Amino acid sequence: MASSSHYSILFVLAILISASNAQNGLILPLRKDAKTSQFYTTLELGSNRAALTPIIDLGAQFSWFQCDNYVSSTYSPIPCDSRKCEIARGIGCVGCNGPVRPGCTNDTCGASAWNPFQGVLVSEGFGEDTLYAKNQRPVSEYTFSCMESRFMEGLASGANGLVGLARTEISLHKQVANKFNLPDSTAPAFTVGDPSDEYFIDVKSIRVGGETLSVKNSYFSIDKDGVGGTKISTIQNFTALHNSIYKPLTRAFTKAASDMKIKSVAAVEPFRACFSSDSISRTPAGPSVPTIDLILPGNDIYWRISGANSMVEVDERRMCLAFVDGGSNPRTSVVIGAHQLEENFLEFDLVSSQLKFSSSLLVQNQSCSRL
Repeated sequence: MASSSHYSILFVLAILISASNAQNGLILPLRKDAKTSQFYTTLELGSNRAALTPIIDLGAQFSWFQCDNYVSSTYSPIPCDSRKCEIARGIGCVGCNGPVRPGCTNDTCGASAWNPFQGVLVSEGFGEDTLYAKNQRPVSEYTFSCMESRFMEGLASGANGLVGLARTEISLHKQVANKFNLPDSTAPAFTVGDPSDEYFIDVKSIRVGGETLSVKNSYFSIDKDGVGGTKISTIQNFTALHNSIYKPLTRAFTKAASDMKIKSVAAVEPFRACFSSDSISRTPAGPSVPTIDLILPGNDIYWRISGANSMVEVDERRMCLAFVDGGSNPRTSVVIGAHQLEENFLEFDLVSSQLKFSSSLLVQNQSCSRL
């Protein structure tokens, strides 16, 4: 696994790290794989301190790790029909015909492990073991599920699991909060109609170069079927927009770029708006291009996306607008991708259901590595 950065993106979950509780929480390194642009961390699990390199998924409900060769004397399966199974939202009971080992036990709480890159949902079982982070307090009885190596397709080379950070009782941060007695609050159970476990923000409109896009307001709201709105994702590499938002965005950006004497060139898939690098000047905050603002509720509150986050170099001669077409019928209208999150300071306050953000730290001559 090649790491292009040790600090490309920084998430501070209020229940894990805060001014008053940082010494009691859990601070993990966050790195970016150069080939896939996936973000990952490093952990250890079980009595033998098995090395883990899991991908970070902000929207996943729980963690799963490759268990093919995993051995631990402190591992315990979670029984079906137990209180822990109820908390984990277990689905029935699972069993196994092979020798008993982590990931192969009978009468075990069922887990639906999801690999978002392979598009595979696998029936597994929940278990628990001690989770370790370098030079920090261990997290005992950490709930997770196993996953066979054949279902690792799509993960960055060397990755052997996934850490879930959704708003569930068995996400990483919730388990840490419970074990270390840190403040947090999320729904303890799931029924049809409950709010999503993922992280949505209330974007009202989008501005490009100071001009508001002409887009129906309905695309930014969430309808009765849970369709629409804006969420944040560490799995989506580049922000994906409903086709009816993406088209006006690229048109407005190309027009504003032309007004800045930036020359358009042939597009490079999956991008639609590309430009000559020679016609774009550089600033400490990246390429000097039109700004993109996500307008939020309140008095002139917006998340500004500057050049380093709005553009991607596809080769030595071309840069492209780092947004992609999400199609004409996506479940979520705007999915803010990992490229747009780099060098932004985000604090997810789960108690108050608020997101605090900095926009690009590069504009302030800062970076995540220097915070």
